[in-house]
Amino acid sequence: MSSRGMVFRVEAIDNVVVGVEEPWNNHWLPFTNLDLIVPPFEIGSFLCFNKPSNGSFSTIVNTLKASLSRALAVYYPLAGDIIWNQAVEEKQIHCNYQGVNFVTAVADGQLKELNFYNPNNEGIEAKLMPKKPHGVFAVQVTELKCGGIVIGCLFDHRIADGYSADMFISSWADITRTGTPSMFPTFERSYLNPRCPPIYSTSIDNMFAPFLPLSKTVNDQNDDNGDHSLVNRTFYVEGEQIKRLQLLASENGCMRSKVEAFTSFLWKKIALSMEDSGKHNRVCNVAVAVNGRRRLSEGDGEEKEKLMASYFGNVISMPYGSKRAQELRGMSLANVATEVHEFLQTATNKEHFLELIDWVEEKRPQPLTSKAFAGEEMSVMVSAGQRFHTMDAIDFGWGKVAFGSCYVPSESTDFLVMIMPGPVNDEDWIVYMHLPLKHINYIEVDASDVLKPLNVDYLKL
Repeated sequence: MSSRGMVFRVEAIDNVVVGVEEPWNNHWLPFTNLDLIVPPFEIGSFLCFNKPSNGSFSTIVNTLKASLSRALAVYYPLAGDIIWNQAVEEKQIHCNYQGVNFVTAVADGQLKELNFYNPNNEGIEAKLMPKKPHGVFAVQVTELKCGGIVIGCLFDHRIADGYSADMFISSWADITRTGTPSMFPTFERSYLNPRCPPIYSTSIDNMFAPFLPLSKTVNDQNDDNGDHSLVNRTFYVEGEQIKRLQLLASENGCMRSKVEAFTSFLWKKIALSMEDSGKHNRVCNVAVAVNGRRRLSEGDGEEKEKLMASYFGNVISMPYGSKRAQELRGMSLANVATEVHEFLQTATNKEHFLELIDWVEEKRPQPLTSKAFAGEEMSVMVSAGQRFHTMDAIDFGWGKVAFGSCYVPSESTDFLVMIMPGPVNDEDWIVYMHLPLKHINYIEVDASDVLKPLNVDYLKL
């Protein structure tokens, strides 16, 4: 099967707002200090299911709407909006229970014909992912000609990180199947309160900065051939290749993690791509998303650990490394991995997250971001979602997900690489990239031994 896929037609047959079952009182939910380091950014996921063995599509859709209504009663911020709260003079989450836009559609394509490698190509993005006309969350459910079903979800990242989105989708599936969510979320803001007085080191100033939307995309607008355009591509990486990278990154007796090794490999390839286009003296930044839930509960007992594990919102930091392209070219993979390991170590402890919370307190309500993305340098965010349930264990009651992936709208100007578990073998990875076309083109040629264009041969369809 070619990775090109096919063009197919899709027809929306229903577009409704799913309300909240037994809504509570209308109220405001303030952003935490860790929410404020996430700029306005939409991210989503799509889940592909083989044809259900029982139940018509209309019955399944009605069941999904009913269970979504119940799920929103538990995860109520997703049925709200982000607007200015005049009383406190800052943007907050307005929990107004306005509901979620829910589109039902049918398509004349088949699951096996979808272009998973290039979701931009008149396929998954254009036809199977929802638009978000209002609020912070939207859903589209599409039946394909083969009877397979695709569920597309789109979130506002300011309200939920990847861990939270995964928690919600898992709970929605559990409510659909059993009537009970897998985890009851907590929205208790006091867990992320700053200390008094705030205490932080200069390392936080070196890592974060005010968020100012850029008018250009990392100076690549100066290119005349269109290679600066942002595209989405999905690759398959075999477990043996990941182990090989890990060995190359772990010289001199220092064992590096698989994520550290792959991040180093990607950082070096992007730098080589920059050199290839004559930008050898330009800076190349790579940031890695670090989940702080377990770290913030360190030393506070099992109860605090459980509470943080159920916390819904953003609990991430974004440490980064910065090197000129020509410098990265001359470094071995092991040396690059040492750089990655060292900048990650600054953000993998409890004190870092406590300092970050304190630092943001003195900047509220100003939006902030990783310093890597505060300028016009080439900057890529790497996020590791190998432990997310949405890619292997989601079951709405008609069978487990056959394939799932994250999704970034094409118009997003943030460069993202997401690592996910393989759908057949956990040792393998799916790697989703949202990068300028010129970097993708270079990586596809220069790293073809590691990154294979994703096609149906790798999937359970």
